[in-house]
Amino acid sequence: MPNFLAKSSAGVFATRTLTGHLLRGGAAFALLYLAISLQHSHPLAALASGIAALVAIRGCPVCWTIGLAETIGQRTGKGR
Repeated sequence: MPNFLAKSSAGVFATRTLTGHLLRGGAAFALLYLAISLQHSHPLAALASGIAALVAIRGCPVCWTIGLAETIGQRTGKGR
């Protein structure tokens, strides 16, 4: 079974599958929401959640968006 969250060879930020890419984005969004909601009561947990969100999207939100375009491009055959 292939790892659908792994990086693709089609682009620098692309994921092998669109589902995997969207799952990474959803996890990052949830972690960022958690970080914002915990910032006053548990600042260290908020910091850890923020860092985990950045790891999940492999950088910044723009990097994730570029990866989304690359992932869609590899599905249509234009990313090769």
